[in-house]
Amino acid sequence: MSFRRCLATAAHHRRHLAAEPTFSIPIPPLVKRNPPHPPTPPPALKPSADDPTSARISELLHNPALQPGPDLEKALSAAEINPTPALLLGIFKKFDSSPKPLFTLFNWARKRPDYGFSIDVFNAMVDSLGKAREFDSAWCVILDQIGGDPSERPNFDTFVIMIRRYARAGLPFAAIRTYEYVCSLDSFHDSNAGKNLLETLLDSLCKERHVRIASNYLDTCIKKDPSWSPSVRTYNVLLHGWLRIGKLKRAERIREQMREAGVEANVVTYGTLVEGLCQMRQPDMALELVDEMRAEGVEPNAIVYNPIIDALGEAGRLKEALGMLERLSVLETGPTLSTYNSLVKGFCKAGDLVGAGKVVKMMMNDKCFPTITTYGYFFKFLSKVGKTEAALDLYNQMIKSGYDLDRFTYHLLVKMLCRDERLDLATQVAKEMRARGVDLDLAASTMLIHLLWKLQRYDEAVFEFVDMFRRGIVPQHLTYQRMTDDLERRGMTKTAHKLHDLMASVPRSTKLPNTYKGSQERRVSIMKRAESMSQILKTCKSPSDLPRTDISRRALW
Repeated sequence: MSFRRCLATAAHHRRHLAAEPTFSIPIPPLVKRNPPHPPTPPPALKPSADDPTSARISELLHNPALQPGPDLEKALSAAEINPTPALLLGIFKKFDSSPKPLFTLFNWARKRPDYGFSIDVFNAMVDSLGKAREFDSAWCVILDQIGGDPSERPNFDTFVIMIRRYARAGLPFAAIRTYEYVCSLDSFHDSNAGKNLLETLLDSLCKERHVRIASNYLDTCIKKDPSWSPSVRTYNVLLHGWLRIGKLKRAERIREQMREAGVEANVVTYGTLVEGLCQMRQPDMALELVDEMRAEGVEPNAIVYNPIIDALGEAGRLKEALGMLERLSVLETGPTLSTYNSLVKGFCKAGDLVGAGKVVKMMMNDKCFPTITTYGYFFKFLSKVGKTEAALDLYNQMIKSGYDLDRFTYHLLVKMLCRDERLDLATQVAKEMRARGVDLDLAASTMLIHLLWKLQRYDEAVFEFVDMFRRGIVPQHLTYQRMTDDLERRGMTKTAHKLHDLMASVPRSTKLPNTYKGSQERRVSIMKRAESMSQILKTCKSPSDLPRTDISRRALW
């Protein structure tokens, strides 16, 4: 049974249930929102999803019987596939959550004599490995390419990817060493390239909250070359970083440094300050800054107004947010997609789906058509309040209108269905995801495995667990512990040993959360502490009277 037929069956059963409040979410057909003369992208970047060769490769990569490595390479060779860069890039965009099969595909392709090198495919492979924290493999690929044909060497974007992936992985000093290594290469001695890469490094560190490390490294660079002065963009990056972690005083110090260095603030500087204040839930201070901005002769634009509208929406001040929208409408640029999405998000967060639907109509009237991100806010709210049926209806409408769901929405649907223990629909969504080239992430895979296990479908749960390894995703230790404990209790020791061998083959954390249900001793301990605390509170009239004993402290914790 197809997923759509499952939806139709679910809709039939819902007719006999109590009706929920209805609301209208405008969804324009996707085919009607294309511009009259859309830019034609290079065919190499967007292979057709219906390409039979692409479908054949997808089938091989999804096949659980083909392990990454020699087995998969043999199957690819037997399929007589011509791995063009266009084809590979399309596959990489679909399977970026499965680095191991992709790495096998990449190595198989570049060994073929008829394969033409593509820097886009190369960088996609590096990005996939970096995303999976397979940095050793990424460097092997990069260094091998550096030592090869000079016309096929890694480019600037290759090292930008590595720096950003290191920063996201919580390895700021590895990111710095990557930058310094690039600066030592003959092909990157251009001063402009070095400065651009430094700004990228600082930006990557600040986005991942390593602001102090970024600030200290910039100071080191200035000391090495006192004649060099950071650009306004460099200061803006640090400004954004300090505000992102709520350090307003450090941000003010950056502004003082800019004045002392004679660097004039631009619209991005003010936009950064406004955004930082809004992230700190200070939209009123941000509005005062807009007045100061005008006084200094800098006209605000959508970059400045959007964070204020977003902050007002987050605070539930929706009338004021709509008022700001009117102020923005008189500007030459006018509201952007981000502006409308912020309003939709605010209304959805407030539970006003009718108001959110009206904003979508305003978007369409303004020729600013909604995207999957816009509807993602509806899905997020429906998930939060447990309205799975409404989410499935919205999904069905979007598919009929020609939309392709993104990874986030698919994962959200799977999690909702798993939470409601609707296994058949959850597995159907997972199949449809995979048919569209989208894999389950760690969280969605974990929820699906736990649901299968709860419903005693052990073979399917073990299959999903093993398939996570095939895709290069390491399951949580908690999932492994629960499964092996239960398997051993049921006498399925062979399967338990199989899972044990898989987990032993990869580095992982073995720490279990405090809520792990396997600890009977801990539950008993909690009950004893709760009883002790209850007796203490019966005789205490105020918190200051609580005895500062070890038992009271442990009871509180």
